[in-house]
Order: sequence, then structure tokens, then C-alpha cells
Amino acid sequence: MRSEPLAWPPVSAQAASLLEEAADLLVLHRDFAAAVEKCEAGCDSLGPGPGSSAEVKCSLCVVGIQALAEMNRWREVLSWVLQYYHVPEHLPPKVLELCILLYSKVREPQVMLEVGSSWLRDQTNKSLPEYGSLLELYLLHVLLPLGQFEGAEELVRGCDVFDSEQRLAFLGTICESRCQWTQREEMHSAAEEQQDAATETVLGALSQKLLTMLTLLRRALRSMSSHFCLLPYKKMLLATFLLYLVVVRLDPASPTSLPFIYKLVQLFRQAWAAVFSPIHRPPIQD
Repeated sequence: MRSEPLAWPPVSAQAASLLEEAADLLVLHRDFAAAVEKCEAGCDSLGPGPGSSAEVKCSLCVVGIQALAEMNRWREVLSWVLQYYHVPEHLPPKVLELCILLYSKVREPQVMLEVGSSWLRDQTNKSLPEYGSLLELYLLHVLLPLGQFEGAEELVRGCDVFDSEQRLAFLGTICESRCQWTQREEMHSAAEEQQDAATETVLGALSQKLLTMLTLLRRALRSMSSHFCLLPYKKMLLATFLLYLVVVRLDPASPTSLPFIYKLVQLFRQAWAAVFSPIHRPPIQD
């Protein structure tokens, strides 16, 4: 007898048709936004039931993840998937694997830290055949890049899937990664110390230059103050008073005010000469 093709339920058949359309849009037409819309329509048409519907739903999410990544919308991937599975423990292994690899590639492994931990702690997931490979993936792409070495060792020691040889190999990998992490930290600290020393040297040189400039400025101000102490204050006061008389009390256009203006000009000339002429020292007598 010839075997008949598998008959999909009506809802699953509709979702499977949407899956084919989404895959064509992703691979052939490169229309990623339309592919995501088809995947969303297919997932919305499916319920949370197991069996063939769950497989179609997982495939729709896989295509949707790839389309979102192609549009550089990787930040939306986890929340987009969880709207159909609601909790991390219910994520299919293939979907979890793609999420771990995606966020590791974009250097954001911390996004999957709690999600992966929740999935691996679930007792139902521990019986899945993909559990060991996902634990290894989570270890290498999430825990170790984040420096979670104690958590990684605890996870490996408490895993019943690994035999003693595999457990020792993973513990050796964790130890090696810890050593590399420590070396990078030491190199980073040494680079920071060198940068701080260089900064202190530059600041010291700038401080020394600033101190020299302030010293010169103080000497200049002291010289100017000692120079201005020699000004004939009486003549300056008299010139100010005459200026007041000329501007306020006298009419500069009147002929009677000309002697006062002439006297004022003479006083200002003497004051100008006193300010800007060199200080004459008394001659040295033999």
C-alpha cells in the first residue's frame, strides 16, 4: 500500500502555508518585513497545544528570528519570541539556541543570562535530548564571556547529563577561561595605571607652567603698583577738578574758558609723562 501524505489539521495547515510563504519571502525575495508579518500571522493562528502545531510554531519563530536579525532588529528578538511562549522555560530548544547564538554574535550575552538559566533549571527540559548541547552552548557563549565562573562550575558539577570525563573537560575550559580573564584584567589595570601616570605628568607640567605665569604676573603687578605709587596725586586731583569745571561749570566754546583748558592740557601732559616715563634714579656719587 502507498503511504498517504500527512493530513494537517485545518489550523495547522493554514500556519504551514504561512510558514512556506514566510520562508520564500526570507530566502528568495529578501523581503524581511513581510516575512515577519507572515510568521506573526502563523503564530497567532496557532494555539499553545503540542504536536504538529508546536513544530510549525517553532519553525515560524525560527524564520521570524532570522528575518528580524537581517533587519538589524535583534534587540526585539527575545521579546518577540516570548510573546508566543510567554515564559523562557517553554522555549523550544532550537529557538533558545538561535537566541543564544544571536546575542552572543552582537556581544550582548547578558540578555540571555536569566533566560538560559531558567530554561536549564526546568525539570522538564532536563529530559530533552538537546539539554546537554544547550548547556554547553550557554556555558561557552553566555557564562564564560560574562565572567560567571562560579556559576559555570556549579552548573557543570550539578549536571547529570555529563559523564566524569566531560565534566573534567568543561571544568578545565572554565579554569582556562578564568586565567585568560585574569590576564586581561591585569593588562587593563596596567594600561590604566600608565595612563594615569601620563596624565599626572602632563598635569604636573601644566601646573608648573601656570605657577611660573602667576609668578611673573605677580611681579608685573607689584612693579606696576610701585610705579603708580610715584604718580603726582595732587596734580591728578587738580586735573580732575579742572575737568569738572570745564565740563560742568564752563562753556568750552567761550573765550574766557581757554586759559583753564590750556592749564588742564598741561596738567594731563605732566601726568602722562609721569606714568609712562622711566623712573629716574639719583646719580651715583663717587
